[in-house]
Amino acid sequence: MSPQPNKRPGRTIRSVQIAFNIIDLLQEEAGIGVTRIADELGHSKSTVHSHLRTLEERRVIVREGDGYRLGLRFLDVASHVRDQIGNFDIVQKEVDSLAEETGEIVQFGVEEYGKVSYLHKAQGEHAVETLSRVGTQQPMYSTSLGKTILAYLPPERIEEIAAAMEYEPKTANTITGPEELFEELEAIRERGYGIDDEENINGLRCVSAPVKNDETILGAISITGPSSRFTEDRLHGELADYVQSAANVIELNTKFS
Repeated sequence: MSPQPNKRPGRTIRSVQIAFNIIDLLQEEAGIGVTRIADELGHSKSTVHSHLRTLEERRVIVREGDGYRLGLRFLDVASHVRDQIGNFDIVQKEVDSLAEETGEIVQFGVEEYGKVSYLHKAQGEHAVETLSRVGTQQPMYSTSLGKTILAYLPPERIEEIAAAMEYEPKTANTITGPEELFEELEAIRERGYGIDDEENINGLRCVSAPVKNDETILGAISITGPSSRFTEDRLHGELADYVQSAANVIELNTKFS
């Protein structure tokens, strides 16, 4: 397995890893108890119980009957993380506006740990359902948001991320290696926007534009929809214009806010 970008060598704390594994598991399935958690994570029930007690004491999880769920404290943490993004209000307004105007899914993403992380998502009245949600991550090589952000990162960062990625084929159209990826990144820089041509999910297409502050890439904004509506002409025409215009609005408002 290739090393993950930004992963620093050094000693890790096992008890902290167990605690976060429990949190991850409760996010996937709320209401499970000690026995189920112990079986899923491969730890003794006494170990799991002590970690649950600690997390409960810190008000991170809540016990309900014989099971546990994540506590509302995570809402405060999430709000704090979002507010650390200096231009979030501007991004939110533009994403919501574009979703209403187009009727499709509009998303804003940033790069974190060599993947694209979704910062905000809005759905118009004709939007199709997708798996992406705020706070989750997707590969950079198979998404238009990821490829668009990657295209405008510093060269050394591009090399680092590209070398660390595992190019799992999501569909028949997915990029399968660094050389193909570098060609695609060059094409994105030339035309000013990125395309996902059913590369991450069959039947879905997406177009994204970079949001920059001078030469620094802040993220990217995208429109996603079914390939039946997102024809080649629309993808490279009005839809590309939509995201480039929205990106420009975010850039100007960020610069002068």
